Amino acid sequence: MGLAPWPEGTGRHVLAEVDSTNAEALRLAARLTGPAWVLARRQTAGRGRRGRAWADPEGNFAASLLLRPGGGPAEAARYSFVAALALHDALSQAAGPMARLSVKWPNDVLLNGGKLAGILLESAGAGPVTLVIGIGVNLLEAPPATTLEDGALPPVSLAGETGQRLSPEEFLDLLAPAFARRAADLQAHGFAPIRAAWLARAARLGEAITARTGAVTRTGRFDGIDDSGALILTTAAGREAIPAADIYFGG
Repeated sequence: MGLAPWPEGTGRHVLAEVDSTNAEALRLAARLTGPAWVLARRQTAGRGRRGRAWADPEGNFAASLLLRPGGGPAEAARYSFVAALALHDALSQAAGPMARLSVKWPNDVLLNGGKLAGILLESAGAGPVTLVIGIGVNLLEAPPATTLEDGALPPVSLAGETGQRLSPEEFLDLLAPAFARRAADLQAHGFAPIRAAWLARAARLGEAITARTGAVTRTGRFDGIDDSGALILTTAAGREAIPAADIYFGG
């Protein structure tokens, strides 16, 4: 596969072991002036959304990107969609044109209907946001199903579904340029083309899904995302924009 060049001005830190690449990126933030990727060959305390543990078998991809994108939290949140598209781009290049990839709101990439990758955004600082985008990809091995919560999609691996085997460093060489291209698109043209590209790859668009926020559960038709990235759900009660929730496909 042809490789795009590493993004100019972007740091690259490869560690044998770390507690969490997001935590390490935030620790490095004070002494880094530009964007930087932090890749760990092993995480001892990886985490996902809402404080959940992230299972990270050896050979899988665990990395975080430190950014200072400008703007406030609302603008920073849009980078979740930039990251999802970049992951889709990089995985398409790794797996080939026949791979059945899709994106799942708000932060997953699916392969053949199973969860292949997840994204975790964290931020620090008042005013202009220091943003860390953590990305985990099951390159070689899917974590055991016993680690899943009820209703979660089954995990899959790139190697298991496609036979393609990449090291974490090789995958970073695909992902970093892909992210730089998508981020440049956001900076140049705003969120609209990112939103359109994300919707073109969205899993279950126009179909029934269930959204859970705390103790509240709603089931309705997934009608896309709005200009803020909130999920649009149409139920018997009407149309609602949901800024944060866990999504379940059911059946």
